[in-house]
Amino acid sequence: MLRTPRLFPLICLLASLSLMAQKKTVRTSFTDASISIDGTMEKLWETAEPATDFVMYQPDNGKLIAPEKRATVRVLYNQEALYIFAELQDDQPDKILKEITQRDNIGVADMFGVFINGFNDGQQDFQFFVSASGVQMDRLATEDNEVAPDNFGQDFSWDAIWDSAVRLTSTGWNVEMKIPYAALRFSDASIQTWGINFYRGIRRDRQHYTWNPIRFDEKLTRTQNGLLEGLQNLKPPTRLFFIPYTSFYHEQGPAGKDDRFKAGLDVKYGINESFTLDAILVPDFGQTKYDNLILNLSPYEQQFAENRPFFTEGTDLFSKGDLFYSRRIGAAPSFGYTTYDSATETLDQPATVNLLNAVKISGRTNHGLGIGVLNAVTEETHGTVTDIATGSKRSVVVEPLTNYNVLVLDQRFNQNSSVSFVNTNVSRDGSFYDANVSAFLFNLNTKKNTYNLSGDFKYSYIESDYQGFKTALNLEKTSGQYRWSLFGKYISNNYDINDLGYIAQTNYHNAYADASYRILNPTKWFNTFRVDVRSSVELQNNTGKPQDAFFNVGAQGNSVVNDYYYALVQLNPIETFDFYMPRSPGRYSYVPKSALAQLIFSSNYNRPFALDVNVVGRKYDEDRRLTYAWNFSPRYRVNDKLMLIYTFEYSRDLSDRGYVGNTDTDILYAERDIKTIVSQLSAKYALNNKMTLNLSARYYWSYSENRRMFTLRDDGYLDGTDFIAGLDDNFNVWNMDLNYSWWFAPGSQLSVLYRNNALDYTNIIRHRFNDNVRELFDDNLNNVFSISVRYYIDYNSLRRRK
Repeated sequence: MLRTPRLFPLICLLASLSLMAQKKTVRTSFTDASISIDGTMEKLWETAEPATDFVMYQPDNGKLIAPEKRATVRVLYNQEALYIFAELQDDQPDKILKEITQRDNIGVADMFGVFINGFNDGQQDFQFFVSASGVQMDRLATEDNEVAPDNFGQDFSWDAIWDSAVRLTSTGWNVEMKIPYAALRFSDASIQTWGINFYRGIRRDRQHYTWNPIRFDEKLTRTQNGLLEGLQNLKPPTRLFFIPYTSFYHEQGPAGKDDRFKAGLDVKYGINESFTLDAILVPDFGQTKYDNLILNLSPYEQQFAENRPFFTEGTDLFSKGDLFYSRRIGAAPSFGYTTYDSATETLDQPATVNLLNAVKISGRTNHGLGIGVLNAVTEETHGTVTDIATGSKRSVVVEPLTNYNVLVLDQRFNQNSSVSFVNTNVSRDGSFYDANVSAFLFNLNTKKNTYNLSGDFKYSYIESDYQGFKTALNLEKTSGQYRWSLFGKYISNNYDINDLGYIAQTNYHNAYADASYRILNPTKWFNTFRVDVRSSVELQNNTGKPQDAFFNVGAQGNSVVNDYYYALVQLNPIETFDFYMPRSPGRYSYVPKSALAQLIFSSNYNRPFALDVNVVGRKYDEDRRLTYAWNFSPRYRVNDKLMLIYTFEYSRDLSDRGYVGNTDTDILYAERDIKTIVSQLSAKYALNNKMTLNLSARYYWSYSENRRMFTLRDDGYLDGTDFIAGLDDNFNVWNMDLNYSWWFAPGSQLSVLYRNNALDYTNIIRHRFNDNVRELFDDNLNNVFSISVRYYIDYNSLRRRK
């Protein structure tokens, strides 16, 4: 006969397996009573049906929550909003972590969240999180594995206007949320059933729970929501919002002083229950984060992250097919090189092109059809050409009036599959060329989300009959402990999406395979663990020569104390050829065989002091040629309000070989030593969960010092030649932002920014650190002080007041 202590785990196991196999249902009820959002358990909440019995998602998938950590959630609604109250018990309430951060920033804090799908179609969740310190986070979840808010790579750029409050108690903490219907999308049916799930994160244990169980061995998570019933006679509200802004800038630097005043307006309008129009009139991006400039010796342009809110908020549809690189809009002029003779003239042109206005319409119907349209117009931009001999000047167009357009149609079906059409178009005024790219995409999953077949066909056309295409196919096993994928693609020579997208390499075909193993539940040593084996080969289309080939093995995991480890070993076992470094069509240079090793360690951020370390090295099958880099980043959480993070990066490329220029007859390469140092400091001080001070400072120094010179042979190898002086590079950049941010009302923000920055580039190598800093700050420092106020106006609020 089994004893009770042994029987209890078996009962829990059987109960959890039963829970994992079915969708839970919670019923809401209508209320016309006034609900105060303060985190207090009012008597009204006792009438609502409770949602309980949370199940662990990670690390021990399927395990029932412990009784002392019991979570109980209740849902009510009226004609204005959905209301949620959560009681989160904790037998050690003094150990609840509650770091205060900026909105949408993941801190070291316990978390509660709700996932809402108004169409219950498994396609897109509106997710709302509140930390134990009262900080709000929200996101649109359209991709996979959107459970824990601190999962790597999650996008919190979408922002909604909703209300929440938390209250710490002697038995845990409470969360109360009011989510207006204007923040959601749902049909106009008289009786509705929504997809819903509730999330709880216990930070000190790094445990993640959901009310409706989510299987960790399945890649798709949106299809595993529970059900919310009882909603009746909802009337989608008028979704019309105005966000006027006003900004003042004072700038002082080597070029003198400049004061500017700007004002503009953002508009958001719900066309119907599914689609939203966003428009910006006279945009102001002066307070966006600075770009991390580098000494770029590669043949590819440096790609920058998008920091402008209009191009980051709610743009998930426009990322389909990777055809849209929003930094093209308003970037540096593209046609300056066509307007003057560099041998006899000089050109002075603006660093960027002004954006006149931009509009986007996006949404998804109740039949799963997502539609996105984005349109932006930049103004005609002029530069000044000066004749070197005579000094005469003339004005030239370096960027015409340009219209940028993106269209996306994304049809989802079976709650886990989709087919998509994407088109990007750039139309330029006058004789400047136009460009167009179209793509067909498909992403198909089996009914049980076990296998995935995905692929695409993309076609580019640039005026004057410059045409190209790209196609790819991927077959993948997406569930279980053992997974694998097979991938292949072909890109033609003239495939070009760089007028509105970004692509660095073309004219090759590729075959790729990988296999992986992961644990689904903790072991004696690891909470999570995964091993990946990958192999790839790329062949240039015209010559059949390999341009890349590698085989690697990587392992990563979180220990039982939640420290993260990653190790990678990679072999590039054959000599390959670089078809881009020579900057000349049809030419290429050899790349020797090599081997790479990398180690990463990240200690548990729950501790007040934590450390990130990354070490990587590559040895080439060539005399003295070696690349190595390391960085370390200590962080110290002084208290729940103050956080300090410092990062130091150091890298060396010894006997690197690369392009340095051309003569009339030859392509010049150099053997060079490259050294890079990056030092960054960031600090956050939160006065409360609506008001923060943030500091971000970065110093970057890199130089490339040539040792020997070569000419490139037709077969891709190098011949020694006479040394040419004056082709070295020495590059310094400094950026510092000190920002005060106050969310003084829902959706409304006051921001004060002080910024100074400097840039110095020369062909003279300065080996002394102090000499570089002195040169950078003595003559190049630019200072900016700005104040910006954005105020959020809800049409419904105005109507109610009237």
